[in-house]
Amino acid sequence: MFVSYKWLQEYVDLTGVSAAELAEKITKSGIEVEGVEVLNEGIKGVVVGHVVVREQHPNADKLSRCQVDIGEGEPVQIICGAPNVAQGQKVAVAKVGAVLPGNFKIKKAKLRGEESNGMICSLQELGMEGKIVPKEYAEGIFVFPADAEVGTDALELLNRDDEVLELGLTPNRADCLSMLGVAYEVAAILGREVKLPDTALEPISEKAADYVEINVDAKEDSPLYVAKMIKNVKIGPSPLWMQTRLMSAGIRPHNNVVDITNYILLEYGQPLHAFDYDRLGSKEILVRRANDGEKFVTLDDVERTLSSDHLVITNGTEPVALAGVMGGANSEVTSDTTTVLLEAAYFNGAIVRKASKDHGLRSEASARFEKGVDPNRVRAAGERAAYLMAKYAGGEVLEGEAVADTLTVEPAVVSVTLEKINRVLGTDLTMKDVEEIFARLQFETSVEDDTITVTAPTRRGDIKIEEDLIEEVARLYGYDNIPKTLPIGSSTPGKLSEYQKKRRVVRAYLEGAGLYQAVTYSLTSEEKAAQFALEKRDTIHLAMPMSEDRSILRLSILPQLLEVLKYNNARQNDSLAVYETGNIFLANGKDALPEEREHLAAAITGLWHSHSWQGEKKPVDFFVLKGILEGMFAKLGLTERVTYVQAQVDGMHPGRTAEILLDGEKIGFAGQLHPSVQKGLDLKDTYVFELSLKAVLGAETEALKYQAIPRYPSITRDIALVVNRETVSGTLWEIITNTGAPLLKEATVFDLYEGDKMEAGKKSLAFSLKYMDPERTLTDEEVTKVHNRVLAALEEQAGAVLRG
Repeated sequence: MFVSYKWLQEYVDLTGVSAAELAEKITKSGIEVEGVEVLNEGIKGVVVGHVVVREQHPNADKLSRCQVDIGEGEPVQIICGAPNVAQGQKVAVAKVGAVLPGNFKIKKAKLRGEESNGMICSLQELGMEGKIVPKEYAEGIFVFPADAEVGTDALELLNRDDEVLELGLTPNRADCLSMLGVAYEVAAILGREVKLPDTALEPISEKAADYVEINVDAKEDSPLYVAKMIKNVKIGPSPLWMQTRLMSAGIRPHNNVVDITNYILLEYGQPLHAFDYDRLGSKEILVRRANDGEKFVTLDDVERTLSSDHLVITNGTEPVALAGVMGGANSEVTSDTTTVLLEAAYFNGAIVRKASKDHGLRSEASARFEKGVDPNRVRAAGERAAYLMAKYAGGEVLEGEAVADTLTVEPAVVSVTLEKINRVLGTDLTMKDVEEIFARLQFETSVEDDTITVTAPTRRGDIKIEEDLIEEVARLYGYDNIPKTLPIGSSTPGKLSEYQKKRRVVRAYLEGAGLYQAVTYSLTSEEKAAQFALEKRDTIHLAMPMSEDRSILRLSILPQLLEVLKYNNARQNDSLAVYETGNIFLANGKDALPEEREHLAAAITGLWHSHSWQGEKKPVDFFVLKGILEGMFAKLGLTERVTYVQAQVDGMHPGRTAEILLDGEKIGFAGQLHPSVQKGLDLKDTYVFELSLKAVLGAETEALKYQAIPRYPSITRDIALVVNRETVSGTLWEIITNTGAPLLKEATVFDLYEGDKMEAGKKSLAFSLKYMDPERTLTDEEVTKVHNRVLAALEEQAGAVLRG
């Protein structure tokens, strides 16, 4: 809801309260003000000018040379490109030195050899959206009424010296979908009175009931239908002040009659509709349900097919309006209209919503009916509209109204005790305080002992139970004034468990290593459910799946991550690294709930490093993947407890896959996808891992210990060992580290050779060994003794000999 600050002042005295201050007060009372727009922000130097002379530009067919009086003595020459500029018009002129939206500054200029001292402006150039500008001015400059005073501030005449508050209303506060509703709210907040608009009119002696008869078949859908008759209407533009108020609220002006109905929609929150009485074709209005398959052309010239779920206004036979949504083209007010039948009705919100949704016709009117209008404001809105049509369209209002009324509305009566109000809010209010709050809201009250009984006006349909009354007291008393208290009793402050802390460490590490976090479905297909599963169990089928592709709970995360890579690769993002932490689901039998285990999986494809300037490119390989895992285990303090063993896993490359063991127990695997799987997904070489995060994070670890930087030098020895081709480096590394302890501190592989200079079935593995004692400097003899013991153990246990 857009609320004009200047317009609001007509109903409530806002002296001493700026628009920004008012926005803050409204927000603190429970209705969020999403923003305050200053309509003339950044605009200056725009005045009303009078086009004294308009001539064709001597050097341009589409330009006009105008002499414009701007109230500063002699007229100034302005070159204008608008097609509708004409002599005698009152127009908006940006003088030399003026500033327009976007910090556009007006300077003296020459256009095709002719001097131009300013700019004649369109409404769009003054910051208004094209969709709200009157159609006759959509392609050219705006023309003021003839009585506009030359030299006055054009922005003031256009009501651009205003500020608009945008209210973010919740569905229960439909009462604030009108200026009067907001006025009641603001008056309650400020403790001031509401001034209602003038509706006093003098009808002519003819009676409205003699011109039209109202009949309602669908009484539950339309319990109240009121018709006012206005004769001798002269269709024309509405007053400028009304047009500008409509535009500030986002509504495009059309003509005086239509604009008045839209104005009342904003002012009272009551949708109205004006019919051309002479085009109705009868003296009857019949409100009924539509017939299935019935055709009807709405104001937007679209033929609609109706059903019995829709409510229509008819002339007794054919529809002339879709109730609460849109009128019909067959009874539309045109420039020739002289007699207006004005509809003011109360429609059931559900049936209006049904029609609005079925036909895709969401309008300001339908939105208000859907949320609920004030039934006691229907007649008042019709009277106000008739008053404005008499005043601004020259109409003659007929006496009385034609009406069908079966509406019975009783205001809500709710009681609450003072004790409960204070107990819920933690306040110490007196009954007098509470009565004053409800008096500000204009709620009738009566007090008996400790109980206050409130009669809520029908405009506040959200007041139904005693908690609603407590809320009203709280927000008008002021949320900031409610005492702050701490919970009573002992409590333990919330914190992350050790498991949760470690999970955050894992996520932070992987993202720091360059992997993106993915979140995929836990539901998959029969084909993918058991792929890459660490533990094979029966699959768990959903009773009512969305589709076959989402019918089974997953046993592994990897199939979904591979779909992520496939999706990105198809969009030319072929170098990607993703990971996911999520649950897999293991069946526990037919009648038992499944076991959920948290897994960690990652998938990497394409280039790991690409430095175009240095010309360096490094594709992903097994050791990139293993390095990521080793870094993660180091973060968790598990480095020495994790080992890798060559393995065969379905869907994985037979020679580039390893099982991951923690304390000798399998927790997952890592390696390259099988080439056939990669081809099926249209991926390059792709490396993946999946492991039981529950097992990793649940592992007990010792407290972190720090070691001093060594004071004594280390000694490094390199060895190249000839072993059988089937012997893996991990076996040799384990022999070396076990035998060389405690002086041997590090052992790393730095070379593998399987060339033609090696005998058949053999390979060479080179290790670098670092010996050190933190307490003293080692002698060469001590190192040699340990080193020889290592070589002997290698030969004895693995058949490894030094390469000659």
